[in-house]
Amino acid sequence: MFTLGSSRRRVAVFGAAVAVTALALSACSTDSSSNVPGGDDAADVTDVQAMLAGAPVADDALFTAGSTMEKIRERGTLIVGEALDAPLLSQQDPANPDDVAGFDAYLAQLLSVYIFGEPSVEIVPPASETREALLQNGTVDVVFNTYTITEERAEQITFAGPYFSSGLAVAVKADNDEIKGIDDLGGKTVIVGANTPAVLAVPEEQPTAELVDFATDPQAVQALLQGRGDAYVQDYTLLASNAAANSDLKVVGQPFTAEPYGIGLGFGDTEFKDFINNWLLEIQDGGQWGQAWTYSLGTVVESEIPTPPTIGSVPGS
Repeated sequence: MFTLGSSRRRVAVFGAAVAVTALALSACSTDSSSNVPGGDDAADVTDVQAMLAGAPVADDALFTAGSTMEKIRERGTLIVGEALDAPLLSQQDPANPDDVAGFDAYLAQLLSVYIFGEPSVEIVPPASETREALLQNGTVDVVFNTYTITEERAEQITFAGPYFSSGLAVAVKADNDEIKGIDDLGGKTVIVGANTPAVLAVPEEQPTAELVDFATDPQAVQALLQGRGDAYVQDYTLLASNAAANSDLKVVGQPFTAEPYGIGLGFGDTEFKDFINNWLLEIQDGGQWGQAWTYSLGTVVESEIPTPPTIGSVPGS
């Protein structure tokens, strides 16, 4: 069982073949596995291996004496605050607990390649309310955890990025080829969650849409699949998770509101922030950011690879 602060995962790549080994700590298991996070499909494994093999590695000159990145490199492992139960973002494989896959998981591995030349990651699963404490007390080096950048949080920790922008998006039944996004919802019956941002956001975008609200996400998904609405508007990553679990559902288009996710760092560590932001630019230019999205969220979203948000573009970043 994973418990906060003591349960960690380590993922490392060795040799020219870029074979990825996942090691569970003694609290969970002493066995090791040679599977790459990314699923049981051989093509997925090969894709993730190729992404990691082609990822950029930081120049030695960037590891200035006494810096956080130098300390991490000397330790030999990047310690990441990251979920184990977030589908398509960072999820432990129930059939093989040594595997964690998803967009955040892949980015953490790419960052460790940037630091070490190969992935070497330990995961500490955080709760939403403990993320700041984990950074403040030095339990983790970074947090990848759908961590929305806010000015209030930026008074306690430092944010690199944003590295991804979520927000409200549109889901439809898988056989619906008419609706491609928010622009197609005029005059449609749109399912929303009661007391969610969609209640106000949809009418702002499409005043002629007829809203039907449901108390819970499972109820809203069921209503969509039963044909009681033409589309369901909810948070992008939640819709992607629903689509991953149900092949009768798909996400169309990109989010039409913005919720910027940042990488949490220790407060005031501007040198490490600059290092991380430089890495983000390199994986964006090198295509690895887009590949990580394609192998995770992109598997259930019917759209092109999104444009990464501009680094430093939101208050608090």
